[in-house]
Amino acid sequence: MGQRLRVLDVGMGQGTQALRLARAGHTVTGLESDPGMLKAAREALAAEPAGIRDRVRLIEGDGRDTGVHFLPGSFDVVLCHGVLMYVEEPDALLAGLARMLAPGGLLSLVVRNADALALRPGLAGDWPGALEAFESDHYTSRLGLRVRADRLGALTATLAGIAAPLQAWYGVRVFTDSVPNDQGLPPAGELEHLLAAEDRAGRTEPYRRVAALLHLCGVRG
Repeated sequence: MGQRLRVLDVGMGQGTQALRLARAGHTVTGLESDPGMLKAAREALAAEPAGIRDRVRLIEGDGRDTGVHFLPGSFDVVLCHGVLMYVEEPDALLAGLARMLAPGGLLSLVVRNADALALRPGLAGDWPGALEAFESDHYTSRLGLRVRADRLGALTATLAGIAAPLQAWYGVRVFTDSVPNDQGLPPAGELEHLLAAEDRAGRTEPYRRVAALLHLCGVRG
């Protein structure tokens, strides 16, 4: 096994990625403000073997209050996936997350891509929606919530300003953003090719720039 890392998962939801990391041998702290999600995460954790349960700590709290719960430099990796779209002013949150990183630590962000907001309504034939999206950095999620999107250039500048400059970035959901939430997985062979195509597109220009989501990796200096 490689290096065992100290991971903070901010806005962990029901704990899916936290449990995967714990199963891989890492020590994971999950921070979640929604009591229902936290309950689901605790129930999922309770079903795991004792060795995995011992590597996971679950805390009810907001990602903007990491300084209340942890000392600076406490983690090797901080995950903040699918959270920034719900934070209207994210700069303070990001600065706080960067402070949690040890030197050389990784800040991993998954955000909605504001530069591609017109693509989904355009592909669906919603021309007024597409035209509106060109001028906006907000969108309506599939849950019906009006939320934010981020631009690669702005986040690159922010990460540089908080001493965790961007090292790599990828596109996520280039081809599959329009797939309905309730649609099941395709057969195994087709799924393998789908994932390979998404992975290739997410790393390749110009496709990655029109992905629905962006995955950004900053490293603490």
